[in-house]
Amino acid sequence: MEGGNGPSDAISAAGPQLGRITLHGEQDAPRNQTATVDVSRSTVTYYITSRSNHSAIVLYDSQHGYVCYRPVEQRACYLRTMDPEDRETTQMMLSAAEQRGDTLLLQNNQTKYYREFLGIVAGEQADPKGLGEAIQALCEQTSIFWVQRADGPGKQRLIYLCIDICFPSNICVSICFYYLPE
Repeated sequence: MEGGNGPSDAISAAGPQLGRITLHGEQDAPRNQTATVDVSRSTVTYYITSRSNHSAIVLYDSQHGYVCYRPVEQRACYLRTMDPEDRETTQMMLSAAEQRGDTLLLQNNQTKYYREFLGIVAGEQADPKGLGEAIQALCEQTSIFWVQRADGPGKQRLIYLCIDICFPSNICVSICFYYLPE
């Protein structure tokens, strides 16, 4: 990815309630990332293609309180409940889209990189009926597995998949999944 002084964002209207955000920046950032903001549904959807050409969609649904991860190459979705930081980031994106600003200003050029581990709960699938229409549409005809934050997979567990995502707050997170023991 082309280098730069940090991620830069541009929002352009994609409809009466939608905004689109493109992130460009640091060499460790995902190769290609855009976000669609749907104010009417209170959702922010990130479309990510990593350097290894793996694509994923990450949906933040603040109306229903879920974060949903969908690796494009797989027939599965991974779901967790939102935490306060997720809600804060989502609200910032929704507010920026509502205000129709052309640029989402970043506080500084210091991008921070983190790694987060999510354990896939074996055998526990979510019922899509109560999850809201955005998640139902994203995960149509796929299994939806619950995930939970963890310290790491430990020596016995292999990391199954990682999704790198960058936010306008100059934070990039590598979210890595592994299966929890049954």
